[in-house]
Amino acid sequence: MNGLPVCGRCGAYLDELIVSCLICQSKNRIPDDKLHNRPLCGRCGAPLYQGYVLDISDKTFDNEINSFPGPVFICCWAPWCISCRIVLPILDEIAPRYAGGVKIAKVNVDENLRTVSQYSISNTPTFLLFRNRRLINKLTGALTKKEMEQHLKSLVKKQ
Repeated sequence: MNGLPVCGRCGAYLDELIVSCLICQSKNRIPDDKLHNRPLCGRCGAPLYQGYVLDISDKTFDNEINSFPGPVFICCWAPWCISCRIVLPILDEIAPRYAGGVKIAKVNVDENLRTVSQYSISNTPTFLLFRNRRLINKLTGALTKKEMEQHLKSLVKKQ
């Protein structure tokens, strides 16, 4: 032993986390200080942790929704939008809490016109909520942190 405390039940070092893969369900030990290095599953190679807001584009939009087994929460924003500048830091703040359970992403509407057209986005910010690869809700306008978390929790509960 290298002097680190271990869990009496599973034997993991207490500075490590055990993260279940959403794809193959295998358990992976991840040191706490490596959690933000985008660890991959040791068995299937799928990302274990989505604790950040992912930038997606027209090219990656469909793949990002279809490749993730859980719900997806997308903010459609514009760099010139003042409300978006308020909302994006809130997303960055709450993303780690929903890591692995909800994919949180953002799409720049000025650079991704196909997505804007496909989902009839006319105002920013607009939030698209997907479950089972289907759009289940579209919210327009700035949301508070509390409102975002309510929508995220409802996405998780209804699976």
